[in-house]
Amino acid sequence: MDISRIDKNFCTGPADEEGFLFQNVKQAPFSLEGMAWFQENGGEFYRLPKTMTESEINAGALSLAYHTSGVCVRFRSDSPALKLRATLSRGCDMNHMPRAGSMGFDCFRRTPEDRDLLYNRTILPSPGQTEVLANIGQNPDRLLCDWVINFPLYGSVESVEIGLKEGSVLLPPKPHKVPHPVLFYGSSITQGGCASRPGNTYTSMLCRKVDAEQINLGFSGCGKGEIAVAKAIANLKLSVFVMDYDHNTPSPEHLQSTHEPFFRAIREAKPDLPVILMTMCDFRTFQLHTGKPDAPARREIIRRTWQNAVAAGDRNVYFIDGETLFGRKMHDACTVDGCHPNDLGFYRMYKHVLPVLKAALKTGKE
Repeated sequence: MDISRIDKNFCTGPADEEGFLFQNVKQAPFSLEGMAWFQENGGEFYRLPKTMTESEINAGALSLAYHTSGVCVRFRSDSPALKLRATLSRGCDMNHMPRAGSMGFDCFRRTPEDRDLLYNRTILPSPGQTEVLANIGQNPDRLLCDWVINFPLYGSVESVEIGLKEGSVLLPPKPHKVPHPVLFYGSSITQGGCASRPGNTYTSMLCRKVDAEQINLGFSGCGKGEIAVAKAIANLKLSVFVMDYDHNTPSPEHLQSTHEPFFRAIREAKPDLPVILMTMCDFRTFQLHTGKPDAPARREIIRRTWQNAVAAGDRNVYFIDGETLFGRKMHDACTVDGCHPNDLGFYRMYKHVLPVLKAALKTGKE
């Protein structure tokens, strides 16, 4: 359709001086993804149910839920260029992570000739910048393309609008090949620290590859395995659930008391949902980074959850030993600080998890 003929309520005003019309990503035909409780939360950019309180989940997770890790907007258009206009808030300007990842947006495009979505452009906010207006995509041949724009990993947004050239086609995105989302629950590594840009997290790489919606419930330092989170997840329709929060538990004893109950709360509600249990990717450097020599104990607790499930006849549960995730060679080049993956680390995580995710998608019945 010609966007110049769209309902005027869908546009924020007349075209700008370059002939671009801006439209709110919350409105059709845009598809805003990655927030499982978006409607229940009144359309707020928030990754947990707004009804949750500190009596159910730690205050840190409630605050970090405003960060838009895993959130994206999808659509199709032949516009020769895309602009993005956004208001940012609650940003984290960290000394170990590029601002392009923490507060930036990146864009992927698939032309009719492409098999996969390919990286197109990144928006790089300046320190303290809250109002963003920048080019986010280029399409000089005016092909009808599939577009995906990923939101900041460690920052919040109050509003996001996409600008398309007047006269361009705007269509809904094609349906995902995987019918229901893949949900990840975990730590700062799950949230995306310290990728150079949003599309370079292992969770985003995986979901792009298998063509699934991503729901990212990674909470930096705050993924502690509260049963209320498990119950909320259990109410969702998912294709696969990936459980990777051991890094945030204060002790092996805490992990022991929460890990299997968390898994069982999911399994009792979703007996056929494929579940992938992972241990920390920085297994080899965890003691040096934290001073705690308990990584092997934590791994065995998670392994026992898996073994107990298999012994009980569960055929939809998978175990990934985090010690393998960075590979055998140059694994020490995979992090920023001995803990958080850089882009190489996230890529290696993606390569090791992908075969397991593919296997899980084939066995799932959700």
